[in-house]
Amino acid sequence: MTEEKSSTALDRSDSRVRHDEGIIGAVRAFMDRIRSGDLGMLPVAVGLVLIATVFTSLNPVFLAPNNLVNLLFDAAAVGCISLGVVCVLLLGQIDLSIGSMSGLASALMGVLWVKMGLPVPLAILAALTAGAVTGLVYASFLNRFGMPSFVSTLAGLLALLGMQLYLLGSTGSINLNYNSALVRFGQILIMPAWLSYLLAILPGVVSVTMGLRAMRRRAEANLSNPGLSVLLAKAGLLTVALLIAVSYLNTGRGVPYMFGLFVLLVVIMNYALTRTKWGRSMFAVGGNSEAARRAGINVNRIRLSAFMLCSTLAALGGVLSAARLASSSQQAGTGDVNLNAIAAAVIGGTSLFGGRGSAWSALLGVLVIQAISNGLTLLNLSSSLRYMITGAVLAIAVIVDSLARQSRASHGRA
Repeated sequence: MTEEKSSTALDRSDSRVRHDEGIIGAVRAFMDRIRSGDLGMLPVAVGLVLIATVFTSLNPVFLAPNNLVNLLFDAAAVGCISLGVVCVLLLGQIDLSIGSMSGLASALMGVLWVKMGLPVPLAILAALTAGAVTGLVYASFLNRFGMPSFVSTLAGLLALLGMQLYLLGSTGSINLNYNSALVRFGQILIMPAWLSYLLAILPGVVSVTMGLRAMRRRAEANLSNPGLSVLLAKAGLLTVALLIAVSYLNTGRGVPYMFGLFVLLVVIMNYALTRTKWGRSMFAVGGNSEAARRAGINVNRIRLSAFMLCSTLAALGGVLSAARLASSSQQAGTGDVNLNAIAAAVIGGTSLFGGRGSAWSALLGVLVIQAISNGLTLLNLSSSLRYMITGAVLAIAVIVDSLARQSRASHGRA
């Protein structure tokens, strides 16, 4: 009889564990993750708040709705490039030619469209194809010859830059048609208010739907659940935050379609990385390529997909940049494009050591980068200061990442 009571008590205890942990349990788990070194997006969120506070105190125009709209327009092109960088960083690799690839794509599109008279969609497709082929070459060098990606992409940087200069010729730039749909997309096209509000509500609805499905599967497997209250609280906070942001932007010009395209790509990439076999293989190869190979993962194919995605997204970033500036020039892809794209991915939380990161890193990181650039421009400070500050922020992000890795390692040994 005593054993039956004890068994019943244990079953009840297990049942409580399997069911709702509740909001308090979720907060406790969040604090445990921070103590173990898993900071997630917390440093980026804190950084954005600090940046906004400092620049607003120096110039109130920084948080003006129309200034934020311009910031989002500018963030889309670099954000697309950074999204590709996330893919190669997850494998512990690097692509130093992303800036030159974006510049070449810009030049190729301009030549095919303006000089040769091809339709815009075909010119854009040719630019994206050039990016995919470039990524294929890098991956082949790595897979077949073991050439470090640092070396191959550094060589590619010079080769692609030379091709860009050759295509543009002595004129050095090609002006795009201001009345074209592409240029209007990059400069003035804004979502209608109803669409922006609908898109702001959509993530919360999707979060609840997928969360309920995950809770049902975990309950069937007798695993613990965070609880319905936690799921609804997270979705509610996300929805409220997005609605406030969209409402504020709509007091100005509104939400740019170009930034919406970038966010859509982030969502697709996030789904691919977290919900597909390919995404799980990416993290496995980045964590330990040899262990992934022995587990049956085609490491060469994963590297091929990562480098092709990176170069293709860099080419797309070049197309969007040309649309934003209404020109293809020799300066496209030069300057701080490489720095900003790589820094955005790292600042957003993607590890330089491979095996850890997310698509959201590109979104959050590029907002930090563009906020710094925009704020310094409003203060009429020199670009040299922007380079130094961006470099300092990148160094801090890498230090935080290294300390977090050490903390996780020591926590795992404990």
